[in-house]
Amino acid sequence: MITTSKAIVCVIGGHKCTKKVEDLAIELGKSIGKMGFILLCGGLGGVMESVSKGVKLSGGLTVGIIPGIDKHQANAYIDVPIATGMGYARNTIIATAGDVVIALPGETGTLSEIAFALNLKKPVIDLGDWGISGMIKAGSVSEAMEIVGRLTNKNNPGV
Repeated sequence: MITTSKAIVCVIGGHKCTKKVEDLAIELGKSIGKMGFILLCGGLGGVMESVSKGVKLSGGLTVGIIPGIDKHQANAYIDVPIATGMGYARNTIIATAGDVVIALPGETGTLSEIAFALNLKKPVIDLGDWGISGMIKAGSVSEAMEIVGRLTNKNNPGV
């Protein structure tokens, strides 16, 4: 169980996404922000931009781990851009820094983040039909957030 007062929810997914996934990511972001979690993501476009937009719409805080050396590459919804100059190697930072990871549809970059997080024994919620052993399947944003709340002890006062 995570006992920090502000749990970090890492959302991973494709740098390009369909309208359906974009809407799902915005809904997820709104829930993350409303519950008072900090969002950590890759900070660029696609799922990362959509979830960040949702968090900002609900007044939350966003952190983007940028692959390049220019923090201005971050999408417009990132409050704290962290430029790494590491390219895809920054995926290890993303997987490590979050208290819980939520995986939306994506491709090989997202797959690498899932693998890193699972190897680190991080809870990884599958909101994208990954079907990978060790992930926690959620059928909806509300189910995913209920799992996050349980894992972060969010329902206890003062946490």
